[in-house]
Amino acid sequence: MSEHEITFRMATRADVPLILDFIKGLAAYEKMSDEVVATESLLTEWLFDKQAAEVLIGEYEHEAVGFALFFYSFSTFLGKAGIYLEDLYVLPEHRGKKFGKKFIQRLAQITVERDCGRLEWCCLDWNEPSIAFYLAMGAEQMNDWTTYRLSGERLQQLGQ
Repeated sequence: MSEHEITFRMATRADVPLILDFIKGLAAYEKMSDEVVATESLLTEWLFDKQAAEVLIGEYEHEAVGFALFFYSFSTFLGKAGIYLEDLYVLPEHRGKKFGKKFIQRLAQITVERDCGRLEWCCLDWNEPSIAFYLAMGAEQMNDWTTYRLSGERLQQLGQ
């Protein structure tokens, strides 16, 4: 297979409908479509007005083929920020072209350029193809850590 050239750019407000489409595609893949409550308005507010996260768009032959949404985390042990990859998604018809690897490489470059201490993310336990992909790139599986979450009604009750 010949080398496929993917280019990257940071998303703009005009990309919000595209970002929402990617989010819905990712949710369908993860069998979680019923959990998507994001709207274009919410994404505009949180990504561009509040600047809570950034979105990297991957393009191949002038067509958007995937996205990565990320934000800063902080390591008290390292004493510096890291980058947390919330979501990475490549359209099904563009998988197998090494675009996922190129997304991770570009995110690693951003992490290094910004002098951050680490790049990290979570992966669903059942997603064996992605787990194998991450391990093959040299990512370390954090088996001693479990993610906890408060959301919805439980968060509202505790936050009052």
